[in-house]
Amino acid sequence: MSIVVTGATGALGRLVVEQLLTTVPADRIAAVVRDKEKAAGLAARGVELRIADYDRPETLTGAFRAGDRVLLISSSEVGSRVPQHTAVIDAARAAGVAQLAYTGVLGGPGADFELAAEHKVTEQLILDSGLPYTFLRNGWYTENYTANLAPVLEHGAVVSNAGDGRVASAARADYAAAAVAAVTGDGHLNTAYELSGDTAWSFAEYAALLSGATGREIAYNNVPAAVHQEILVGAGLPEGFAAILVDVDEAIGRGLLAGTSGDLARLIGRPTTPLAESVTAALATA
Repeated sequence: MSIVVTGATGALGRLVVEQLLTTVPADRIAAVVRDKEKAAGLAARGVELRIADYDRPETLTGAFRAGDRVLLISSSEVGSRVPQHTAVIDAARAAGVAQLAYTGVLGGPGADFELAAEHKVTEQLILDSGLPYTFLRNGWYTENYTANLAPVLEHGAVVSNAGDGRVASAARADYAAAAVAAVTGDGHLNTAYELSGDTAWSFAEYAALLSGATGREIAYNNVPAAVHQEILVGAGLPEGFAAILVDVDEAIGRGLLAGTSGDLARLIGRPTTPLAESVTAALATA
């Protein structure tokens, strides 16, 4: 039996594998990747590589084996996720895996924003498959904000159309730790976890935190959705992706990413990473 991580060279996948290596022997870990060269470092540490592509279902035959515990990290290709995830689910079912954990989105079926649509379909496909499942409904990564500080610092403003909405974000490493706990521990089968940070923050509070940390005045500019869309497209984002971000901000304004269930802290056995800590780390490398 192996613990299998799909998308293992991605931002979340690499963190999961790194944390698995501190928990279980390397020869019990398998990484499903498209690019063997990109994963050479993992292979050098004893991780088994299984080469497969979400877009080529035939390559997924043999990617999983009976009894494997599989973490399906959702594809980053918005709009293509359903067929890609379907291929993985079908291969996992054919192999007879012991667990299929999936990284979805906070709120599950109750999330009504566009970015959640493919996650909801995927969860239903997993339920229909009859496989033992674990739904890891991830909230927002703090890095969604702290990794893009350059324009904020340049213009002295955090821009959003979320109003007074709050975000219960956590560090990507926190979500990786939760995934590791779910696929290495007992008692997680046929369970859904609503994963989020311990504390929800507003964009005004985020701007104030940046101001204090930098010694510069950072404002919070709450703008209409259409204006935010124009700003994002003007900054070089594709219109479709910009529209998704604007829609997420609308969802934040409705309180859909503010939930603080405590599931994440309980799974990882410690408090989630505070926003201030992530900001300090990001500014040190900005």
